[in-house]
Amino acid sequence: MNYTIDKVLTGVTVEEAEPRVREALAAKGFGVLTEINVKETLKKKLGEDVAPYKILGACKPEMAHKAMMAEPKIGAMLPCNVILRTVENGTEVSAIDPLASMSAVENPALMGIATDVKNLLTEVIVDL
Repeated sequence: MNYTIDKVLTGVTVEEAEPRVREALAAKGFGVLTEINVKETLKKKLGEDVAPYKILGACKPEMAHKAMMAEPKIGAMLPCNVILRTVENGTEVSAIDPLASMSAVENPALMGIATDVKNLLTEVIVDL
């Protein structure tokens, strides 16, 4: 099972892609709650040099609220991560597929919410 929604932005760096991704997320009502610069973290903690790789923790508050009302512990699986990473010909942008991640939780009430979030994240990625 695929667990991400992906698109490669050809000829675009992670630094150039990030504002576009943030703007596309905001246009669909998502905010970025967390940000992890994996490249910087691995250099600082391990002395390792890796290609640019950033994780944005995106959240659409009303969807998160619905999910928490349906399944109180679901916060352990939130927010929806979106990654930006350097690939051979540009930057790959990948968002978690909420249907894949929520399928681990045996609560049918989450599937409708996960479908709605997947549709929104798919629009974000496709429209980049």
